Amino acid sequence: MVVTDTAAPAIRREIRGLWIATVANIDWPTRTNLTADQQRAELADLMTRAATTGINAIIFQVRPASDAVYRSAIEPWASLLTGTQGADPGYDPLAVAVQEAHAHGMELHAWINPFRAGNTADTLKLSRTHLFYTRRDLIRVYAPNIWLDPGEPDVQDHVIRVVSDIVRRYDIDAVHADDYFYPYQATDAAGRIIDFPDSATYARYGAGMARDDWRRANIDRFVERLYREVHAIKPTIKVGIAPFGIWRPGNPPTVQGLDAFATIYADSRKWLQQAWVDYLAPQLYWAISAPQQSYPALLDWWIAQSTQKRHVWPGLAAYRVLNGTSSAFTMNEIPDQIRLTRQRPAGTGHLLYNATWTLKQNAGTLAATLAADLYTDAALVPPSPWLDAAAPPPPTVVFAGGTLAIVPGSGEAPRGWVVRQHASGSWRARVLFADVRSLSIAAGVDRVLVQAADEAGNVSTSAEWRAA
Repeated sequence: MVVTDTAAPAIRREIRGLWIATVANIDWPTRTNLTADQQRAELADLMTRAATTGINAIIFQVRPASDAVYRSAIEPWASLLTGTQGADPGYDPLAVAVQEAHAHGMELHAWINPFRAGNTADTLKLSRTHLFYTRRDLIRVYAPNIWLDPGEPDVQDHVIRVVSDIVRRYDIDAVHADDYFYPYQATDAAGRIIDFPDSATYARYGAGMARDDWRRANIDRFVERLYREVHAIKPTIKVGIAPFGIWRPGNPPTVQGLDAFATIYADSRKWLQQAWVDYLAPQLYWAISAPQQSYPALLDWWIAQSTQKRHVWPGLAAYRVLNGTSSAFTMNEIPDQIRLTRQRPAGTGHLLYNATWTLKQNAGTLAATLAADLYTDAALVPPSPWLDAAAPPPPTVVFAGGTLAIVPGSGEAPRGWVVRQHASGSWRARVLFADVRSLSIAAGVDRVLVQAADEAGNVSTSAEWRAA
């Protein structure tokens, strides 16, 4: 039967995201010479650790440098998998990551780096199918890096084609881009800033605009197109960006630091206010007490910029916890930042960078602390009603032989289930993906409520089972 239940506590709505960085083998795989089975085992272990901690969304890096951590007919396999770019690892890591994340009730966000293409030291090692060889005219050498020129229309077409391919072929929950648009500025031996070498591109396409404005317009055009074209393929998956945490110095007034608007041409406030993202995850990698980059001051400023009520889910610097540097965080810093975030009405979640420091470093103390305190209750990623505001139809449940069968309602297919079980006077919630269609009911459970959840995060009314 379907009930409107007020006694059972609603599931918490919060994203608890975790970045898994693959570039340079930061988080996974730990070495380039692991077998396919060893790589899969490491990935499964990360997913299990994350879910046990209470994480509910994985941000998995699938395109670090114009290469692929998935099976692609467009770009070569990433060297981080085998040590050789273009070499087939013998399985599809993104397919495994999606399967593992969903099996643990977690979303999988496919993380891309739009314009980064590699390091100059590695050009002789690049696959002959890499853009460095197939479209050298689109590549720019900048300091120790090679870069796709964002001002080239063919570059933007190529990146959108890559992303569209991922969206079509994989059951991901979001597309995610990080802070690399134009490169962070480098200096020469005399300390002078090296300008990005796009004079010829600017001469072709920048007529009537100052170069800085033209560069920002290139990135704006890409961000808007990314949002539009992803949703043309799958209207209810999310598009998120994790920009540098300071838009411009002086915003808010106490903040000092790098000017991302002027130096990497990222007008991230505009993207948020134009609703070209479903979530923005500014990388607020500073302490609560930092005098020039105060975490709560920056968090409040970013939330205030979300005039169209898109999600602001700050990125938190788990990698700074007891990392042995002069700017290291204490073990309490990240939990305190999460508490501060929760105090804001719009503070509906956060992302942790990175998986290794969150789950493994310091003997896993941060993960254990989160699991024992702030993540004790399950959470469902908050809804995005601008993508879809209609609740899915409720399921029905049928109990027989110690098993509760879940039958989807007619109409919109569910993305997942919110399950709340009552035993010994308390409720326990969990999130499952919709391919799960039955639950084993343990002894002592006297009541179960099941809601359908759709891809945009809406939930149905509850189907209920009570012990006789």
